[in-house]
Amino acid sequence: MTQTDELLFTVEGGIARLTLNRPQARNALTFGMYQGLIDACARIEADGGVKAVIVTGAGDRAFAAGTDIAQFRSFASAQDAIDYERFMDRVMGALERLSVPTIAAIAGACTGGGAAIAATCDLRIATGDAKLGFPIARTLGNCLSLGNLRRLSALIGPARVKDMIFTARLVGAEEALAIGLVGEVVADAEALALRATELATLVAGHAPLTLRATKEGLRRLQIEDETGEERPGDDLIRLCYTSADFREGMEAFLAKRPPNWTGR
Repeated sequence: MTQTDELLFTVEGGIARLTLNRPQARNALTFGMYQGLIDACARIEADGGVKAVIVTGAGDRAFAAGTDIAQFRSFASAQDAIDYERFMDRVMGALERLSVPTIAAIAGACTGGGAAIAATCDLRIATGDAKLGFPIARTLGNCLSLGNLRRLSALIGPARVKDMIFTARLVGAEEALAIGLVGEVVADAEALALRATELATLVAGHAPLTLRATKEGLRRLQIEDETGEERPGDDLIRLCYTSADFREGMEAFLAKRPPNWTGR
């Protein structure tokens, strides 16, 4: 993987650190950054010397504020939407299948694609001002893939997933801790970096095969059928991404105005 300014990759003392690096855009993710995560995961597996991974965002304002909305403007067909969600499944799958423990170190906003990335990680730490959620019912009018719904449901249960998405609210750090969305809350970004390194060092020193088998076993308990050209949930992706509402939501978001939903 070639390091870019938008995704930083470092390894020190057996701990890899992936930093989403667009602080001027609250680390909103471009397709290039997503591909960089896939490439980084492949490099980590090939390395053999990495024992733990920390995923974080540059600065203290955001872990990642979802996918950069401008990326969707080129969508012209249902296949564009399916291809995008397939791509996202590859990104999340690469992170989820890493054989070593992953830690999401979350400061500030963690929404949309950023929250999906955090949900794939094995452990999540957040600052006291962190906000997590998927406000898509208020912003874009798209939907989560079955894979992302599976991960969220495994973390907090279907009822809380519905509450978060239906209300489009962001969950604060203390509530996230109470419902199991994060495992620990620290004071600020400085404390977050220290604690993430401390936790990564701890798990890196434990039996790697125990950690690997536990990760993979739990993943297999939740796995969905990912074979074939047509997958469960594709009809839901087409329903949302090809709608007039999705186009309206995108344009309204970029114009910083409320969307006018029609249900079509």
